[in-house]
Amino acid sequence: MRYKLTFVVGLALGYVLGTRAGRERYEQLKKSARQVAQNPAVRNTAESAAQQGREFAGKAYHVVSDKVGDRVPDSVTQRVRSLRERGGDGAAQDDWGTSNT
Repeated sequence: MRYKLTFVVGLALGYVLGTRAGRERYEQLKKSARQVAQNPAVRNTAESAAQQGREFAGKAYHVVSDKVGDRVPDSVTQRVRSLRERGGDGAAQDDWGTSNT
């Protein structure tokens, strides 16, 4: 019984000390991540990467469209067309509620 009590006390003490250190480290990491995310160079690089991704996706869409042609069912074609029309301003959201940026 004595060993079980010692184990439980040690476990509780380790948990309390670990959570304090863990929370402090978590807050440090969160603060660092926020600073990196707010850095103008990082934001510009991320936006450039997003823009390139959109350009490559557009090119890929046209290549696939040319190769697939009329073999796509009409329902899929209409859905893609409606999504492209809806997202014309660049600020629209997709079906999951996220932005297209």
